[in-house]
Amino acid sequence: MKAVSVANGSGIRRLLNNRVSGLRVSPTVGINDISNQLIKDGKFVYKFGLGQSPFPVPSCVMQALSASSAQKDYLPAQGLLKLRENIAAYQNERNRRCKKTEYEASSIDASEVFVGPGSKELIFILQLVYYGDLVLQSPCWVSYGPQAKIIGRSINYIRSTIDTQWKICPTDLRAYFEKEGADKPRILILNYPSNPTGQIYTDSELSAIADVCREFGAIVLSDEIYSSLTYDNDSSAYTSISHYYPEGTIILDGISKWCGAGGWRLGYFIIPKQLQWLSNAMKTVASETFTSVSAPIQHAAIAAYDGHFENAEIQQYLTASKQVLKRISNEVVDGLRAYDVDVLHPKGGFYCYGRINKTKKGKLLQQELYEHDEEAMREYVMEKFFEDMLKESGVAVLPGHYFGSRVDRLCFRLSFVNFDGEKALRQPDDESLYDNIYRGVEALGQYLSQ
Repeated sequence: MKAVSVANGSGIRRLLNNRVSGLRVSPTVGINDISNQLIKDGKFVYKFGLGQSPFPVPSCVMQALSASSAQKDYLPAQGLLKLRENIAAYQNERNRRCKKTEYEASSIDASEVFVGPGSKELIFILQLVYYGDLVLQSPCWVSYGPQAKIIGRSINYIRSTIDTQWKICPTDLRAYFEKEGADKPRILILNYPSNPTGQIYTDSELSAIADVCREFGAIVLSDEIYSSLTYDNDSSAYTSISHYYPEGTIILDGISKWCGAGGWRLGYFIIPKQLQWLSNAMKTVASETFTSVSAPIQHAAIAAYDGHFENAEIQQYLTASKQVLKRISNEVVDGLRAYDVDVLHPKGGFYCYGRINKTKKGKLLQQELYEHDEEAMREYVMEKFFEDMLKESGVAVLPGHYFGSRVDRLCFRLSFVNFDGEKALRQPDDESLYDNIYRGVEALGQYLSQ
C-alpha cells in the first residue's frame, strides 16, 4: 500500500492513502451540495439528485424517540437485544406472509441480527472482514464500488440492459463465475427494488440466481432497504433471495427509506447461523470503531418493529407512502417518454433510470463520445453534459456511469422525492404538491429536445 505525498510548506507532509486520494465525494452527496449552493446563489433548481424519503417519521416512532432521549449508556456492539428481537420477529412474520409453497421459513432469532449506524457502514465492515471479490449488478448504488476500492477489493460488474429490465441474468452470472474461477471467494450484492432503476426480481429469477451462487459458494448480500416500498401493497408479493438461498444470504434493511429516518442512521443485517463467523468478525471491528449505534435511536427503533404488521398507524403510513410514490412515478415516466427518453416504470422505491440516446441532445452527445477513446475523457464529457444541463435548465440528475453503467449507454438517474411528504400523506390527491417534480421533468425533456 502506497501513500500520496503533497508538500504544503508548513513542515507537515500531506500523506494520503492512495486508495482514498483518487476518490471523490459520493455523487449523491455531491449533487445535493452543488444544488444547494446554486439555490443559495439565487438559481432555481429541480433537485432530482439526492434520494431520501420525503415523508416524516411515523409519530409512534417519534414519540418513542422523545421518550428515549435520556438513554445515554453504551449498548452492545451488535445492537440492543430488545430491538434485535423485534427485528427478528418482524422478519419471521414477513417470511410467513410470503406464502411461497417451495419455501419453508426457518425461524430467525436475535443472535442473527446485527444493528449498525446505517446500512452503508455495515456494508463497508462486511467487505473489510470478508476476504473476497465484490460482484455487482450494473447499474447499482453508487457507494458499493468505492467502498471496495477503499478496502482494496476487486470489483466486477455483471452488465444489464433495459431489455433485461436492468437485471442480471443467471446465465451471465454463471459464465462470469466459470471464467474467473469457480473457487474464488466472492460477495454478490443484489439490490431490489433497485437504486437506481426501481426494478425487482421475479421469484424464478431469484431462484435461478440462488442456484448459481450456491453452486459456486458465493455469499449474497441482499440489499432490501427499499423492499417495504414495493408498490404492490400485497405483503406476500415481496420475495427475498434468502427464501431460496438462506444459508448463504445476508439480508440488509433498516429505517432510512420506509420509515423516513435516513438521518437517524440505523440499519441492520440478518446474518444466518452458517455465517456467524462473519458476524463475530464484524462485532470485533464494530467494537473498535463505532462501538454501538446511538442509544436513543435504538430504543426508538423498537417501536418501528414492535407488532409492525398489526400497527395500524405504520401500515396506513406505508400504504399511503407507496400510493403517492407510485402515482408520481407514473407521471414521471410518462413525462420522460413524451420526450423520447427510454425508461421503465419502477416497481418500488423513488427512482427511475432513463436513457437519452434517442433525444436530439443525446444523439449529439453520442457523437462527441465517439471522438474519444480514453474512458476518463468520455466520463468527463458525460459529466460536463449534465453539469451544463443543471446550469442551463436547473435540472439536477446523476449520470449513469456513477452507477456502473457504460458511459455510451447515456443513462441518468432521477429521484422523484422533492415534495412535501407530510402534506402528501394528508392530501395525496392534491396534484399541486407534485407540480415541482412535473415541471422539472418538462424542463429536462425540453432541454434534451433542443
